[in-house]
Amino acid sequence: AFAQSIADAAIANNVKTAEELNGVSVNGSTVAELINDKLAAIGEKIALTKFERIDAPYVASYIHGANRMGVLVAMTKEAAEAGKDVAMQIAAMNPLAVDESSISAETVAREKEIAIEQIKAEGKPAEMAEKIAMGKVNKFFKENTLLAQAFVKDNSKSVADYLKSVDADLKVTDFKRVALG
Repeated sequence: AFAQSIADAAIANNVKTAEELNGVSVNGSTVAELINDKLAAIGEKIALTKFERIDAPYVASYIHGANRMGVLVAMTKEAAEAGKDVAMQIAAMNPLAVDESSISAETVAREKEIAIEQIKAEGKPAEMAEKIAMGKVNKFFKENTLLAQAFVKDNSKSVADYLKSVDADLKVTDFKRVALG
């Protein structure tokens, strides 16, 4: 009931950050005051330090590992089982982004530079460095972007292929992964 009242307040007030949520009023007290009251009553430290919000036509959720991690997945349409599967994928594989276009140019440039330095250190010819580096960057994308990752429940296909097999129009547009600690 306590957590649900805070979640309801976050939704009702269109809250975007943890700081903003701590200042929201619930039954005449701020969320921060309610948390302090709960702390005094149970003697356990409670703090609202992480908050994520996703707006989408359908949001799937997954809680992993005795409430130690939570995942939200923004999808273009309702697909409860696929949403849970993708959320479990995110919990297990910790992708950096949905797809290649969601990874910053700085990150791509850094990965390419690291690859070029490794290639030079191996004594390979400079004219081959660029081509080999792009192969390493593509491997980075495959390992670190959700849609390109091998699907954990069936590693013969990517997450993108799995989604297409569920519904050709089903897309993941965003995700949030929050772990305690």
